[in-house]
Amino acid sequence: MQISCTDRLQFLGTPDQEGPPVRIPTATDLAAGSAADTADTADTGTIDGLAYDLRGPQDGTPVIQLHGLTSSRARDVAMKLNLTAGQDALRVLRYDARGHGHSAAAPLPASYRWTSLAKDLEQVSGYFTGEQNTRPVHVVGQSMGAATILTSAAADPDLAIERYGSMVLGIPPTAWELRGDRAGIYERNAQFVESHGLSAFAESTRDEPVPPARGADIPFTVPDVAESLLPVVFRGAAGNDLPSRERIAALGERGIPTLILAWPGDTAHPLAVAEELRELLPESQLIFAQTPEDVGRWPDMIGSFIRNAARTSRATT
Repeated sequence: MQISCTDRLQFLGTPDQEGPPVRIPTATDLAAGSAADTADTADTGTIDGLAYDLRGPQDGTPVIQLHGLTSSRARDVAMKLNLTAGQDALRVLRYDARGHGHSAAAPLPASYRWTSLAKDLEQVSGYFTGEQNTRPVHVVGQSMGAATILTSAAADPDLAIERYGSMVLGIPPTAWELRGDRAGIYERNAQFVESHGLSAFAESTRDEPVPPARGADIPFTVPDVAESLLPVVFRGAAGNDLPSRERIAALGERGIPTLILAWPGDTAHPLAVAEELRELLPESQLIFAQTPEDVGRWPDMIGSFIRNAARTSRATT
């Protein structure tokens, strides 16, 4: 089966470069930390099969970080998309989505719908309740992670006010009529993996165009999903869409502080969706990254945004 460039899954920036893909860090690497995160060793564990690591002071502002489709905590670090790297005073729980990275797999495509992933997020958020935390959790996600956050929050806006202190929505994915033939693309991806394998699929993405905001030093990586599971994950993703505009507008009426991050030149994460979310969520701010340096500033911007949201919340309670 041949698939065209427009049919392939667009990754979050894999420059055309020779050589094998970079080694994705292992669970041991994640536990030990890295210069991109902190010098502290992380607490690690699982929540209903979802592998996580936890860094930051016990009394830090609670944060949950989510990654994108076919990625993982480790792949985000390799691709310089760890959006909370190096942030003081935050207690950050990063976890691998179901079937990704070191998390347990599920055999049904429905487990990889955003509605299912939203329930996983809500279960993970209970970790901080177990730590005797009475503060709302701040959530940070990019691509699939951003969609997961929105799906959870829009399902019950009143509960979302209690659950989420702020939301960071990085490079929101296609939605509504802008979803286009995403379902067909994912089905063709699934068939390609079944016919040719994970390595061949990854190689087919090597020449993908990348957004200007992604630097030439971003390493080439492969999906952090088992080859046998990847078609299932793609078929689950094929059935996804954001909640309706009406549902998101209802969420916007609740006034949860929201930061939307976007970059141009990425058909899988169109600016039009980010701009419309900005209109539907009045308490949001939208920031565009035009260069790799702009993306490199995202963690500091996110840290400042969350710390300010937490201070404002405490001042009004």
